[in-house]
Amino acid sequence: MAKLLIVLGIIFVGLGLILHFGIKIPWIGRLPGDILIQRENFTFYFPLTTGILISIVVMIVY
Repeated sequence: MAKLLIVLGIIFVGLGLILHFGIKIPWIGRLPGDILIQRENFTFYFPLTTGILISIVVMIVY
């Protein structure tokens, strides 16, 4: 079980680095259902739909 968690952690870190520094997928983070509230000195962003979509994809792959 510990080895599985270590491997999954490494995979998630790798995916995070790829999404942050690597290829940019234009629709990730801008899907309908993602919450974005912008005020003068305040911005709140909650990628609800993006998180659900990524979760479904990871579940299917796993």
